[in-house]
Amino acid sequence: MEDSAQAIIDQANNLFELLKLEDLDSKVEVINAIKQALHSQSPFSNEPVDCVMWVKAETVYANDYNPNAVAPPEMELLKESVLQDGFTQPIVSWFDGNGIEVVDGFHRNRVGKEVDEVKARIFGYLPVVNINQARQSKGDRMASTIRHNRARGTHNVELMSTIVAELVEMGKSDRWISKHIGMSPDEILRLKQITGVAALFNNRDFSDSWDAKEDVDGSVSSDVDDFMEQKE
Repeated sequence: MEDSAQAIIDQANNLFELLKLEDLDSKVEVINAIKQALHSQSPFSNEPVDCVMWVKAETVYANDYNPNAVAPPEMELLKESVLQDGFTQPIVSWFDGNGIEVVDGFHRNRVGKEVDEVKARIFGYLPVVNINQARQSKGDRMASTIRHNRARGTHNVELMSTIVAELVEMGKSDRWISKHIGMSPDEILRLKQITGVAALFNNRDFSDSWDAKEDVDGSVSSDVDDFMEQKE
């Protein structure tokens, strides 16, 4: 390590000694500010995980569109995981000016708020990262939530169909939905059929010969197939 780099570390350590004089809330505030300053100089400043912030739990609230459902056994496992291993993943969030909306991590948010041992251990705070500043419209946030969830599990199909309907009402095309959420044309069609709202079919922009793989890899969700079989 070069002498100049070591000098920076030594000066930082000397300053950090002053943190011992601060109360908890002030200490967290200072640490968050330092993290943001470091993040602004980081070669990884485009990556949200480069800057995990600790925020008061009461400022974090759930979004109103998350289609992911965790069964009780998995919820208990998540609780045990946080109890035993600590928070290994921050909550993905969006700062809306009035509070912090969960984009991904609703169930981690619940564990941090509802499990007394965890809540006491993290002093009523929660770890969060902010999604990329350029992608904060509601449509982008909904797409981000779905991408996070679809990458690791399944969705409630009826809630997914409601989300597709809302995205269509926002003016998002079928092709946009396919590209940003990873759905095939057939899956989008099936989810639209579940809603039963004819207006949702007005902006279909796939030709009959269009292949989803030309634009984005995606296959029809087995959840959707199962649901449609039950409906039939």
